[in-house]
Amino acid sequence: MKLFVDTADLNDIETIASWGVVAGVTTNPTLLNQVEGDPDDIYRRVCELVDGPISAEVVADARGDMVTDGRRLAAIHDNIVIKLPMGAEALAATASLRAVGIRVNMTLVFTAAQALLAAASGAAFVSPFLGRFDDIGQDGIESLREIVEALAMSDYNTEVLAASIRNPVHVVEAARMGSDIATIPPKILYQMLNHPLTAAGIETFNADAAARAERAAS
Repeated sequence: MKLFVDTADLNDIETIASWGVVAGVTTNPTLLNQVEGDPDDIYRRVCELVDGPISAEVVADARGDMVTDGRRLAAIHDNIVIKLPMGAEALAATASLRAVGIRVNMTLVFTAAQALLAAASGAAFVSPFLGRFDDIGQDGIESLREIVEALAMSDYNTEVLAASIRNPVHVVEAARMGSDIATIPPKILYQMLNHPLTAAGIETFNADAAARAERAAS
């Protein structure tokens, strides 16, 4: 499973990209609202930092407007993927964008039926939202499993991109369910990186190395 980072914060993207583990980036209007700067400039910088799919979300209700803005965003960089919210207008817009070689990430997907429609329209990615499903007392991981299985049995090449990740367990479960990608907030990636036993082990090894060096010098 590939790991994407879910943020528009350039500092976080630069830091995490330096680890060599990030294969792409997802953004949305809420994440862009949390940072300063022109969104198009932010997308350009993100494309410089990460050589992989970079999701840029269109804010429009009608298919024509979605296509127009999607084509404008896609012109920023070859790595830009247009993010559209699941619905009939977005399905039509996806088919139009795919016809001109523009990839779409269909977001706000919650069921296998929605995922199949998105895949049939030509979406390159579908984004099931795990945490938001959990928020209403339903099982986001089970929904992800159904989506993965449904698409695996289809003729479509659409990748499943697990989103709305709330904790490291979501990441591990997404991998176990067979998701192609998980897009992860920086906070969760930092949690995945650290463990108290790792820190304790490093401290012990460093202390033992220092003690050996001290004996050798005496």
